[in-house]
Amino acid sequence: MLKNKFYSFINITGLTAGLAIGILILLWVQDELSFDSFHKHGPNIYKLETSGGTGASVRIFTSIVAPMGPVSKRQLPAILDYVRLTPAYNFTLYKFRDKVFADEKVTFADPSMFKVFDFPIIEGNPAKPFITDNSVVITKETAEKYFGAADPIGKVIIADDRISFTVSGVINNFPKNSSINCDMIMPMSYHIKSMLANHVDLNTNFDFYGYETYLLLKPGTNPQSLVLPLQKIHLRFRPEDTDGSYLLLPIAKMHLYNSDLTDKGIETVRIFIVIALLILVIACINYVNLSTARSMLRSKEISMRKIVGAAKAQLFMQFIIETALLFLIAALLAFGLIFVLMPLFNQLSGKQLVFNLDNYHIWLIVLAAIAGTLAASSIYPALLLSSFEPLKALKGKISAGIGDVLFRKILVVTQFTFSVVLIVSTIVITSQLNYIRSKQLGYDKSHTLAFWMRAMGRHYDAVKAELLKQPGVLGITRSNSNIVNMAGFNGDNDWDGKLPGQVIIVHDMAIDKDFISFFKIKMVKGAGFTGAVADSGHFIINETAVKELNMKNPLGQRFRMFRTKGTIIGVVKDFHFASMKEKIGPAVFHYTPHALGTMYIKTEGRDAPKVIAAAAKQFKQYNGQFPFSYAFLDDTFNSLYQSEQREGTLFNYFATIAIFISCLGLLGLAAYTAQVRTREIGVRKVLGASVSRIVTLLAKDFVKLVFIAIVIATPLGWFAMHKWLQAYAYRISIGWWVFAVAGLIAVVIAFITISFQSVKAAIANPVKSLRAE
Repeated sequence: MLKNKFYSFINITGLTAGLAIGILILLWVQDELSFDSFHKHGPNIYKLETSGGTGASVRIFTSIVAPMGPVSKRQLPAILDYVRLTPAYNFTLYKFRDKVFADEKVTFADPSMFKVFDFPIIEGNPAKPFITDNSVVITKETAEKYFGAADPIGKVIIADDRISFTVSGVINNFPKNSSINCDMIMPMSYHIKSMLANHVDLNTNFDFYGYETYLLLKPGTNPQSLVLPLQKIHLRFRPEDTDGSYLLLPIAKMHLYNSDLTDKGIETVRIFIVIALLILVIACINYVNLSTARSMLRSKEISMRKIVGAAKAQLFMQFIIETALLFLIAALLAFGLIFVLMPLFNQLSGKQLVFNLDNYHIWLIVLAAIAGTLAASSIYPALLLSSFEPLKALKGKISAGIGDVLFRKILVVTQFTFSVVLIVSTIVITSQLNYIRSKQLGYDKSHTLAFWMRAMGRHYDAVKAELLKQPGVLGITRSNSNIVNMAGFNGDNDWDGKLPGQVIIVHDMAIDKDFISFFKIKMVKGAGFTGAVADSGHFIINETAVKELNMKNPLGQRFRMFRTKGTIIGVVKDFHFASMKEKIGPAVFHYTPHALGTMYIKTEGRDAPKVIAAAAKQFKQYNGQFPFSYAFLDDTFNSLYQSEQREGTLFNYFATIAIFISCLGLLGLAAYTAQVRTREIGVRKVLGASVSRIVTLLAKDFVKLVFIAIVIATPLGWFAMHKWLQAYAYRISIGWWVFAVAGLIAVVIAFITISFQSVKAAIANPVKSLRAE
């Protein structure tokens, strides 16, 4: 290694980069695959979900009706227990003495949560986690935040300045790889009691879908055998729900799969596994290429060892040990690089990974990566180097066979094929994300902030009038949910021409009279709301709803949603109110003033800070200590694609690293080629060859290999990205220019890399070169 510092540097650098990045990616993969796998009863825990709707409106609901858990346990012996979870949206402010918090994640849950899942009570009574309906179980971190080092049991937390909850238990902080995560758990019995006070009996209500439900089955139970019995139970309470079907999703799969086992993240995991392997393979190819290429230069050394008695097996082991030593150095450097890069990698990936060498999972990943790359890199070069015939080598009659040269060329082509595929992937992902950001949504969300009004909503007209006096306020409106990602669904509807058994799941949204004009949504037919009392019986639908409801002339048609009967008065042009991964669905807009809790304020961009301050002042006037929390719609929209943005950024880095490692190998091969052709280069220079001619001579063979790689990578890149784009209902087409740009980048980088050594060889003094030969 010390004799050949340049080649050792290239090998160690390539292997270090490959191992470090490969291990980082595999750590990310291991973390994704480990989600929800820590529960002792995990193999028998299933999340219960349901699908509903007919035709194009079929949709999966991840939350179901409240009674299904307890009713199914009573009637189906295969179900040992159930757990229901629902967010405590009715509370937002929590106090203990002079400490006030507003960013807590709070969930209502059945007490069985601590028995079915592995979230054991560490303080309190595990047999009775909730002593009363006004008990609360908190995490260790929450206990420290509220009470410091004091004993939390028996302490009282006040929610929204009106309801007291007494701490009855403490659990460890939820694992980072848990899909279930919160700061406080309140008893489901309190929620049921409060809903009953509002005339909703959750023991019998099969209308409201808002409860994540988990079932613990008897060991050996086939979950599919419960689908029909569960549906029969549901139909006994709601005979009209003939379109529905229950789905049981294993808890260990719910992070990466939908309940119908379609992709919810598993494709990304598979892509990352492939990328990790590609980067490791590219690093291995560097070592194999340089080792086999330089084997000719070591032929006399090997021959002398054979003559003095070294057996082939001994030589084979010598080269294996040399490779292992090189890998040991690279692995140690890779460990150091991982520690340095981990904060940046966590920031880019949105993870909180820790490179903890005490964790045996880490060692499994590290040893698998190192053992695999070591085996792939060492065996062929060792066999080649130990098989030389000593007499031929000493007479200088040995030369690289056609098979060896061809093998090296295949490896170079393979390297650059992988690199070009990654460049193509980067270009397509970046283009798709740019397309999403720039696509016309069908409404104007620019410079618009949104926030929940709370008690301020009861004084909406007065607040609106006051805020409209503020310079920079261009308009104000309200609705019951956020236009960027409409959360409401409804299948309880009826209309003229509805077929027997037909169920159309529509997005529904309550809006104010000026909502449509505020967002510049185009009216196709009819008119919008005027704010008159009659509007409570009017509906506006979008173009997709017209098609789904099979209405030729929708204006004046009868329509019912829930218990509200009315007529359709208008049709709006389709606009995007959900992720671009979904096709625009049927939407129904209705006028329900008492339900409009979200305010929107459109501003002139430069005056936004003053407008925010004015809105906060109005909010505080009616809401006291409750925090004013707002978001611009542009930011809300971008958050829908946060994981894709991270994926795109990581792809940029991965492609850069793959190209870097490939170029290291190309640099080494170019240096070797220049070295073995020293005499030829010297003779050509003496005969008058120019520097550019010699550079072209040395570079053309390598550039040809890169062109071959581009030809091979083009269909592979197209296939991979075509499949990736299928996740988006609205997507770009992959044009020829993508492959042209990717190919050009690969050729230019390769040529610059090769030219570095080629120019060095071409400008060398030919007299010295020939004298050395």
